[in-house]
Amino acid sequence: MRSYGQYCSVAKALDVIGDRWTLLIVRELLARGPSRYTDLRSGLPGIATNLLADRLREMEAAGLVEREDAPPPIATTLFRLTDRGGELEPVLSALGRWGVPLMRDYRPEDAFLGQWLRLPVRMFLADHEPDRPSVSIQVRAGDQAVVIDADGGRVSLRLGADPDADATITGPPPRVLALFSGSVALDDAEEQGLQVTGSREAVQRVLPRAGRAAGADGTASA
Repeated sequence: MRSYGQYCSVAKALDVIGDRWTLLIVRELLARGPSRYTDLRSGLPGIATNLLADRLREMEAAGLVEREDAPPPIATTLFRLTDRGGELEPVLSALGRWGVPLMRDYRPEDAFLGQWLRLPVRMFLADHEPDRPSVSIQVRAGDQAVVIDADGGRVSLRLGADPDADATITGPPPRVLALFSGSVALDDAEEQGLQVTGSREAVQRVLPRAGRAAGADGTASA
């Protein structure tokens, strides 16, 4: 492990987590929970398999990651964050918030996985009708589907498709992020090519107020 050689907590922290890919591995483990090596590799497009193995060994040595043997039928080694590694969650959240303005720089060749919507969901969406029955919204912003659930005042994200979802949002990542962040209203997002099928009320329930569709009187729908 390379070191800055400085007696400073920032420098000491970067000695451990400053190498390329390290924080993205933390991101994946926070999103997925205990994961197989192959799951981590699929969630990190562009990483070489030997580099992933090296980073995991370094993170294990630093006390950020530990291995566990999963019982049958999985019967393979899983990697999970230690308590010390889990303490990086607010660091990742702060970096994600700081990076939101940079998301305007979108290149079609950039990799995107639906699971990376977990932070925007946590930052921007809320259950505005907690007393109503739960709803689910499937999001397809690439090759991977995810589902947003609103239930009892909480909004969460799970991986995978849900054919029984109350609504489905389909479109390119920048359009989805613009809708979720409230920078574009639902009606405008649809005019710009975002597709919404199923219950629009389910979608409106979780959007920031600025992102909800305009009502007949021009005001935001409740």
